[in-house]
Order: sequence, then C-alpha cells, then structure tokens
Amino acid sequence: MDILIAGLALGALYAIIALGYTMVYGIIELINFAHGDVFTFGAFVSIPVMDRLINQSTGANISVGQSIVGIVAAVVVAAVLCAVLGVLIERVAYRPLRNAPRLAPLITAIGVSLILENALFQWQGGLPVFAPTVMTTSTYNILGFTITNIQIMVILVALLMMAGLDVFVNRTNLGKAMRAVAQDREAAAMMGINVNAIISLTFLIGSALAGAGAVFYLIYLGSVGYSTGFTLGLFAFTAAVLGGIGNIRGAMLGGILIGLISQWVEQLGNGAGTEWYDVVVFLILVLILVFRPAGLLGTNTTEKV
Repeated sequence: MDILIAGLALGALYAIIALGYTMVYGIIELINFAHGDVFTFGAFVSIPVMDRLINQSTGANISVGQSIVGIVAAVVVAAVLCAVLGVLIERVAYRPLRNAPRLAPLITAIGVSLILENALFQWQGGLPVFAPTVMTTSTYNILGFTITNIQIMVILVALLMMAGLDVFVNRTNLGKAMRAVAQDREAAAMMGINVNAIISLTFLIGSALAGAGAVFYLIYLGSVGYSTGFTLGLFAFTAAVLGGIGNIRGAMLGGILIGLISQWVEQLGNGAGTEWYDVVVFLILVLILVFRPAGLLGTNTTEKV
C-alpha cells in the first residue's frame, strides 16, 4: 500500500515535467532536452526563498502560516524565473532554427541542455543542495493506506495543475490557438494567429509548470543536484512517450504509470531493485517506441512533410 502512495506522488511529479515535453512537441515537434535543466534551475532559485521565509531555528515548530507563505512565494519565484528562462531559450536557440532540418534543432536542444547543466554546476557545485524543512510532517492511516500530509499535498497540487492545464488547452481561446498551431502552423498564421507568440506561450507555460513542480519535488524529496533535472527529464520524457507524446492527458497518465512502476521495481527484494530502477524505466521507453510509438493514448500531432 505504501508503494502505491509513493508511486502516485512521484508519478505526479514526473507528469508535471512530462507536460513540458509533450506541449513543446505538440506545437513544434521538438524534444526540448533542456526542459529538465529548467526544472533544476527552478529548484535552486526556490531554496533561498523558502530558507528566508520559514523559521529554521532548532526545535521550532513550523506554523501553517509560515508553510503556506514560504511555499507560495517559492512557487511564484520559481515559476516566473523558469518561465522567463524557457521563453529566452525558445527565442535565442530554437526560433532561428524553426525551418531548419530536424536534426539541427535536436542537436541544439542537447547543446542547450549541456550549457545549462554546466552553468548550474558552476553555480551550485557538484554536491546535492538540501532544501529547508517547510512543513511539519504528519502521517495518516486512511482505508489501510499510510500517507503523509506532504504526499497528499504533492498529489493534490499536481492533479490541480494538470487539470488546470487541460482546461486551459481545451476550453480557452488561447488553448484553441495552441491546438491550431499544433495542427497546421501555416493555416493558423493565415487565420490571424500569431504563431511566434503562441510558441513562446507554450514554452512559458511548460517552463512555469517545471518551476512550480520543482518546489514540490524539493518539499517531497528534500534535495537537488545540478544533474537531477537531466535524469528526471529522461524519466519524464519516457512518461510522455508512454502516454503519447503531444497528448497532454497521455503525459499525465504516463507520469503516474512510470512513478508506480519505478517505485514497485525499487522495492523488489526489500530495496534490492534500486539497481534495476533505471533499466526498467528505459526498457519501457524502448518497448513503447518499438511496439506502440504513438503511446497509450495516441498522439495529437500528425507527421508534417
């Protein structure tokens, strides 16, 4: 039972990151490998915010008000700064290559990821950076499930963020414009849609979600390293492919499934499965690409020639 709850919490975090991959791919058919590093940047910038706003004196109880203020402030700062970084990456690195052969933006995405990762290493060093404690942990037993208040918060917030994005994309005019650009960029432009603005908006939303998700990742797992986002990004990419890259609901489903599977594998043999954790996740990626490249829920994009 504990594995199920832990898998749901971790899978919700994977899903938030996977949304950034699937949104960008759905619009411009680019795998934005720098997205995981944007996540790491969001985690790093949120740590001093939480540290400053929440009382960390030894033995002090953290009040609910302190927790709320610290978490909200960290989410806002991380989301805004990550959104700016995401838009900047799109404007500088990807927009000039929009009509180039597909290999060029793909190599550029890998290059941007390496640049960000090394910049984060120079900034924070090679050792993990630990986040401050932002809330007192409480444990509950609900219907035979043991769950903490932090796990409840992570799962609920992630679900709200995913549901909000789904409503935005499917029910608003901007969302309709995003879907139009994803379906046919040239036709959308002829209908008066500002394609460049919509693509920038996609990067902005995806990066902001990554920044917000990074805060809850820190609250849940407690530390982050300069290469954490790269590894998480690969898992989230696997989740996006599993659900159907380009499909927002598929990214949600894929993230939850990868979280559940990875936690189950990790607990095999009283923790002996940890060494097989990465192997199983990436084996899933290979199998999906071979036997069902469209993913579990298919894809919302069509191959453009």
